[in-house]
Amino acid sequence: MASRSPEKTRPSLFWPLAAIVIPLVSLLAKIRVTGGEKLPRDGAFVLAPNHYSEFDPLIVAVAVWRIGRAPRFMAKESLFRVPVLGWVLRRTGMVPVARTSSATAAKQTMAQSAELVEHGRGVIVYPEGTLTRDPDLWPMRGKSGAVRLALADGIPLIPMAQWGTQEIMGRYQKGLSLWPLRKPVRVLVGDPIDVEDLRGRATEPAALTEATSRLMNAITALLEELREEKAPAERWNPASHGQKETGRLDS
Repeated sequence: MASRSPEKTRPSLFWPLAAIVIPLVSLLAKIRVTGGEKLPRDGAFVLAPNHYSEFDPLIVAVAVWRIGRAPRFMAKESLFRVPVLGWVLRRTGMVPVARTSSATAAKQTMAQSAELVEHGRGVIVYPEGTLTRDPDLWPMRGKSGAVRLALADGIPLIPMAQWGTQEIMGRYQKGLSLWPLRKPVRVLVGDPIDVEDLRGRATEPAALTEATSRLMNAITALLEELREEKAPAERWNPASHGQKETGRLDS
């Protein structure tokens, strides 16, 4: 594997967090990461995983740290106002996101993208915005938050899929399934999504729709490889099934 990023080798708040989180997660999950070399060793990136368990952010965070980068997520702006937690989120460079109008959201995206490039940071964005509603845990319809960030400043857009986390904590499950310990979880990182033809069109709905479709297709293909089966021909759309989408972090 290539050398680690300076953001991992340089002392930071991630070090004590990793010392606590990684051993605990490793008790529950035996994580196998494939394709880690496709995540840039330095500079900005947007990493877009599938999402079907409340536990999978910890799986993704450990995988990204093992690859050699600091795992930063988009987080609700309100969390940054929580004592102690807000301090940790700011010190680790997590990216705040607020519910805003379309015009304000566009400005926010431009500022966040520029900051990622300026500091050479990556961010993990769940393009589905919440846990998938698909009955069989396949990726559902994506939202445009991840591609907006990537298109705004030409940041690499990297798809990721993980499978096995549902054996530790199923969708909407209240507690963890502790036994047996070290359940196998596979993580697969894909090639960057080719959106070169859409660069400079980050505010155009058609470009955002096309980029999001390419991203969700890539994530689904990675998950098909992990599951060794084909996804449904039609992607689950909560709107067409009368379901309300909650907990979303992008639009």
